[in-house]
Amino acid sequence: MKDGFVKAAAATPDIRVADVAYNTENICKMIDETVANGAKVIVFPELCVTGYTCSDLFMQDILLKEAKEALFKIADYTKEKDALIFIGVPLAVDGELYNVAAALNRGNILGLTTKTFLPNYGEFYEMRHFTPGNQRPVMVPWKDGQVPMGTNLLFQCDSIPGLTIG
Repeated sequence: MKDGFVKAAAATPDIRVADVAYNTENICKMIDETVANGAKVIVFPELCVTGYTCSDLFMQDILLKEAKEALFKIADYTKEKDALIFIGVPLAVDGELYNVAAALNRGNILGLTTKTFLPNYGEFYEMRHFTPGNQRPVMVPWKDGQVPMGTNLLFQCDSIPGLTIG
């Protein structure tokens, strides 16, 4: 952080609907590009790991499993990156499907921010697939431990003192 300012990037990778491997590769390329340009906060689009328009494919276990594995891969990819990175991904937890933004920093998944207000009109019918997130954070099992999931989360990047994102 310099004089109280930090460079942020809104990253928009090229993606293909339900092609998790392709999307993951392009997300990693975009992480490299934005970090090389000095970004310390990088925000990716909603559901960018799978694509927003998967519709009923969101009910397929294989897609959800690939999305979760991709999140681990992307998190691992950030080990040497000095940035706070937010990735949009669908995640199943305790039999419910959530539209989340996963906060990543230095190879770690810091937490999962859940989408609360799900559109359910016109061409949008997110409530068909997703569960609104809890405002009160809960701890969910994750890999070798637990991570917080909810809407009232704050994220900090240890390498950038004073930077807190909610």
